[in-house]
Amino acid sequence: MKNKKILIADDEPYILRSLSFVLKKEGFDVDTAKDGKETLEKVSRFKPKILFLDVMMPEKDGYQICKQLKSNDATRDIYIIMLTARGQIIDKKKGIESGADEYITKPFSPREIVSKVRSILES
Repeated sequence: MKNKKILIADDEPYILRSLSFVLKKEGFDVDTAKDGKETLEKVSRFKPKILFLDVMMPEKDGYQICKQLKSNDATRDIYIIMLTARGQIIDKKKGIESGADEYITKPFSPREIVSKVRSILES
């Protein structure tokens, strides 16, 4: 596992703290962002392998960020996992159409997240 960098972008402090804690405990290099603007700034500086991206955030929403990152050669390969409370089929479809690699609804299992991260980084 070469690049173990993970960026968590969410405007809910509880999600940032809990997901960050679990992933750091497992040895991953984790950074966080609380809005769309900060997410884009941190992606360019931190260069994560995986981005957990909330759909509903201030500044820019997750769909906009995802489209922007996937349309750029420098960020196209970031594995984007949408994390959201919006679990309707239409929402999932919109997430996948914006370029997300996966779509996970809240609440989620921390064990499921760690397992998902390991399988992505090992592939």
